[in-house]
Amino acid sequence: MPELRTTDHTARITWLGMVPQDRKNIRSVPMAQAYASYAGFEGDFHAGLTRPACVRVRNLHLKGTEIRNTRQLSILSAEEMAQIAKGIDLPELDPTLLGVSIILEGIPDFTLVPPGSRLQNAEGTTLVVDIENGPCNLPAREIESEASGHGKGFKAAAQGKRGVTAWVEREGPLALGDELRLFVPNQPIWPHLD
Repeated sequence: MPELRTTDHTARITWLGMVPQDRKNIRSVPMAQAYASYAGFEGDFHAGLTRPACVRVRNLHLKGTEIRNTRQLSILSAEEMAQIAKGIDLPELDPTLLGVSIILEGIPDFTLVPPGSRLQNAEGTTLVVDIENGPCNLPAREIESEASGHGKGFKAAAQGKRGVTAWVEREGPLALGDELRLFVPNQPIWPHLD
């Protein structure tokens, strides 16, 4: 585990939601508060300590192989959602259409925070950023069903702005209005990437 550096960056939770386990699509339902257990949000489609491997890790594991669940939560920024909405010519994006767990406001370029970063509220509830959540066709379909002609551009507009996936490091409550402090790994970027 890297040494973590405290930053001056904080964000406020402006939206909470969960994707029901008996889902027909990826739509979230809003909540005023949630308890973040080691498995994620209770009753959420993405909750669990493990999950079956999916297409996102196909170069590592056969589909369906049980792996550690590091995508318990989907966290987006309000600022980047506004940029995506503008990119697909909508006044705003409805969070329920994106299958999002948490929307934060206040951290610039949120999707680009380093993997391994932590977000912690005053209660000590701590979330670990796994990695950027790449744009996919599932939100595009939901947007298209509500605003014909606008969903098709979602993947391109959301590139580098789709937020991150995360998992729970320390259990605790989360609520609308909570302030989360950002901690980042004190580690240089690996210099051998193209």
